[in-house]
Amino acid sequence: MAICRRGWAVCTKNKTNPMLKKLRIQNFKGWKDTGEITMAPITLFFGANSSGKSSIGQFLMMLKQTVESQDRKAVFYPGGKNSAVQLGSYKEMVFQRNQTNKISFDYSWSLPEQIEIKDPVSKDEFSGDSISFCARVGFENTLALNSLKYELFKGDQSVLSIGMERKPGGNREYKVEADKYFPVRNQGRAWPLGAPVRFYGFPDEVRAYYKNADFVQELNLRHEKLFRSLYYLGPLRTKAERLYSWTGIEPESVGYSGENTISAILAARNRKIGLCKPDGKRASIEKSFQEVIALKLKEMGLIEEFKVNPIGEQRQEYEVKVRTKGSSDWVDLPDVGFGISQVLPVLVQCFFAPKNSIILMEQPEIHLHPLAQSALADVMIDVINSKVNGKHRNIQLVIETHSEHFLRRLQLRIAQRPEAMKGKVAAYFANVSKTPATLDSLEIDIYGNIRNWPENFFGDEMADIIEQSKAALKTQKKLMKNKTSEVCQ
Repeated sequence: MAICRRGWAVCTKNKTNPMLKKLRIQNFKGWKDTGEITMAPITLFFGANSSGKSSIGQFLMMLKQTVESQDRKAVFYPGGKNSAVQLGSYKEMVFQRNQTNKISFDYSWSLPEQIEIKDPVSKDEFSGDSISFCARVGFENTLALNSLKYELFKGDQSVLSIGMERKPGGNREYKVEADKYFPVRNQGRAWPLGAPVRFYGFPDEVRAYYKNADFVQELNLRHEKLFRSLYYLGPLRTKAERLYSWTGIEPESVGYSGENTISAILAARNRKIGLCKPDGKRASIEKSFQEVIALKLKEMGLIEEFKVNPIGEQRQEYEVKVRTKGSSDWVDLPDVGFGISQVLPVLVQCFFAPKNSIILMEQPEIHLHPLAQSALADVMIDVINSKVNGKHRNIQLVIETHSEHFLRRLQLRIAQRPEAMKGKVAAYFANVSKTPATLDSLEIDIYGNIRNWPENFFGDEMADIIEQSKAALKTQKKLMKNKTSEVCQ
């Protein structure tokens, strides 16, 4: 089915590829250049504290905040009191706090629906299944967008490109530049083009200025749709409560700190989630949303049973009850281990998000013991393979983590099921041993081995074992010496 609008059409053709394909950021916070980041359905970022790994997620969230801001003239919206991230001024976010540096970024994403464009002037037709975008932002008395560019791809083939660039001379006038698609100016007096909308949008003047540029509005909309599909869950989640209120309104997500978790469970209670078998080939098992959450908590070894109940008829208050392993008693959520309340928003967000969502999470494993951290990796595999009404949800997970156990379990699954896991995991390490810091891709082979394991990735385990052995030997010698001395006496 196609929807036609003045020179362009959209064909609904479902895809199952991850939405974000590639990402690169330059001159942002601690990053001179991240280099090209190839994204996968599960993309992991590792590194020491203050290594810069969180900055990548912060940048994406700043773009999301900007897209959703009311101010169309704001190039970046760094955040306010209730924002997911608060980055401050340009000086505070630019590399080395040097305001002469330009923040540059580019990324590409696949489209759940193919774009088809027909030039009403030349009658040429163009179609694409992915978009790349790049922009350059600088500070000259005020924040200003220097350039933006969209490029439409079909497979690996560039179909067309169009963008705006600021004219030289210190003014705020812009010009349109295009390749393979040639905008034709309307007759009449030429007028200056207005500044782009935020960091990504063609202004209305472009459509009025050219006879065949209506399609640029669709590029704007697709860009906005990308960032509205991005959901964030921070590392510090709200603590459990004894009673939860729900008015019947479905939340957009569990919230930045999981504050809407129980509302999301209640809103999704009639949903059915299909869980694929480990090999990904056998038929999926459909369960209710609450059953899925309870099952995953049980598989992680955290509980035996889980339920959300109203405290009375015609009441808007609900209680969360949990039965732990080895117990026949149901207890309130605050009366069980803290880790359960911290991982619950993670599980709910992963299965609650609509199809074609990107879920950005910081330290989903926080407050979990090692075995549960390992099991959480299996849950993430279930998430990217999950279905609704027999169709893949197409969820992409971007995770910042410190967990060796999480990574080790993914390595194991890659070794056990190389075909099913092919292309499903990408991992990066923020390497601060270099100046400037680099983001190194971890090369994981089909056997689950990391071929370029960074030095001191999770600490020097072998060195600790050696030093432990030396200390033990020294202690043994000391004890034997003391015993010999006692015998002689």
